[in-house]
Amino acid sequence: MTIRRVAIIGLGLIGGSIGLAVRENLPDLTTTGWDADGDVRAQAAARGLVDTVGETPADAVRDADLVILCVPVGAMAAAAQAIAAHITPGTIVSDVGSSKRSVCEALGAALPEAIVIPAHPVAGTVNSGPDAGFATLFRQRWCIVTPAEDTPQTAVDALADFWVGLGATVEVMDARHHDLVLAVTSHIPHLIAYTIVGTASDLEEVTRGEVIKYSAGGFRDFTRIAASNPTMWRDVFLSNRDAVLEVLGRFTEDLSLLQRAIRNGDGDTLFDLFDRTRTIRRSIIDEGQDDARPDFGRKDH
Repeated sequence: MTIRRVAIIGLGLIGGSIGLAVRENLPDLTTTGWDADGDVRAQAAARGLVDTVGETPADAVRDADLVILCVPVGAMAAAAQAIAAHITPGTIVSDVGSSKRSVCEALGAALPEAIVIPAHPVAGTVNSGPDAGFATLFRQRWCIVTPAEDTPQTAVDALADFWVGLGATVEVMDARHHDLVLAVTSHIPHLIAYTIVGTASDLEEVTRGEVIKYSAGGFRDFTRIAASNPTMWRDVFLSNRDAVLEVLGRFTEDLSLLQRAIRNGDGDTLFDLFDRTRTIRRSIIDEGQDDARPDFGRKDH
């Protein structure tokens, strides 16, 4: 199975970056795109995010070999329904959402004649919109592909080759397992960040503005995470409800143990935890998933 024409539905950070990455790395492919927001379509056309920006979803997906839905998880079903009558049977339809089981179900129901292969490029920034995209977003990042058991291997290989062509490293994974892993590595950390920043905001009157004024590195990193797109993260938590609640329950138990150790002056328990988590941090750096430089190599802009 060969991919020659790619349609991108949703031209924000991820969709725009896919279009730019295709142009830079896979120039023989043709790209089309569409976004529900007319202003976004205009910006996408001005930036040249895709070769052609359609006026309707039908314009974008017609004759496409691969359709990628780059919309919030909560909008996947509606996006799939909008293109259902306009794609050729056997077209590969994928997505970029951060939860997979709900997407598998929504796309499968709306597109019974398509080859549905959900995927999740584990890449992004706190910025959003068509001006935020860039061609190297997926370079040396993971893309997790979650096909059903009966998905043709030729289609899985074609989608995997596409993402490898954009610079990503592909891992094939069961959708349920993906959702549990991402609940641990992404969803719960975001939930914690939103919560602690919200708590700090509630305490601003008590602290006379000093939480913001004296923000240390840890709190700054929480605010960076908590600045992520609120619509996207609302949909992620609702769509990955089961896995998030499972991991959140375990986290709550661990937090209670830590609270007890502090109350009891149990320094050994605290040290053991901090030492173990420092080792995990070093492993993340060794895997090339972050930077050991001061402030993680990030620059203030």
